[in-house]
Amino acid sequence: MANTRDIRRRIKSVKSTSQITRAMQMVAASKMNKAQQAALAGRPYAALMRQVLAQVIRHTVGYQDPLMELREPRRRAVVVVSPDKGLCGALIMNVLREALKYEAADTVYVAVGRKASQILSRMRRRVVAEFAFGDPPLFREARAISRCAQELFTKGEVDRVEVVFASFVSSLVQRTESFTLLPMTDQTLLPVASGSPAGDEQRLPYGAAEFVFEPSAEEVYGALLPHSLNFRMFQILLEVKASEHSARMVAMRNANDNAQQLMRELTLDYNQIRQAGITQEILEISGSGGNAA
Repeated sequence: MANTRDIRRRIKSVKSTSQITRAMQMVAASKMNKAQQAALAGRPYAALMRQVLAQVIRHTVGYQDPLMELREPRRRAVVVVSPDKGLCGALIMNVLREALKYEAADTVYVAVGRKASQILSRMRRRVVAEFAFGDPPLFREARAISRCAQELFTKGEVDRVEVVFASFVSSLVQRTESFTLLPMTDQTLLPVASGSPAGDEQRLPYGAAEFVFEPSAEEVYGALLPHSLNFRMFQILLEVKASEHSARMVAMRNANDNAQQLMRELTLDYNQIRQAGITQEILEISGSGGNAA
């Protein structure tokens, strides 16, 4: 059985850990609110852009853009978006587990975030590009990632570009999602990170309105397509950052609660051992007094 000195040392260690996790919980909660607001604010714009693009595609029958070329998917690129830091529960491993489902022989990776780069390298997957993004994410960071994906596709190095990331649902729920970024077709314009089964289209300000494109649908599509890919990637970075802070806040809160529970149990053990020692001393004194008499 541990002595009182060992238990005091453990209580002190657990208390120090609890103070750290509590501080990290408060920092994550502060950042989480801003990240959540940014992610939610970008969803209506992203959904409206998908609606516009879907209508443009229907009005451009026969129009071909290099980003729309359909090929046999013999080789693909997977853009893996993860946080830079750990201590956010199972969020990172859920994303990487989904990314590693692809066959290594015909897949190359674009690692976005330090954790994605580290784990993919450890698993000996071929990483052709690495990117970092700040807190909060910047549009130019998303544009650089999107341009890299577009270049891989237009140069014929890959036939398909997939994206794997964690979308924000609520403070307690972050969903791992994957979708096809390129080639751009009406099928790839499905909702991304809608946060609800119904998607965002039901909440669009223009509803099911038809748009008129000037000077022509083809010119509008040629100008809008690269920007839509850039913004779609930007929205993904916002979703990942909101998911990261939410998951870290919950993980640190659970860690702090566990530390508090452990301190209570150690304090109880300490008091029991101390009381047993006092009782033993009293019995020894009483016994020695009786023998002397």
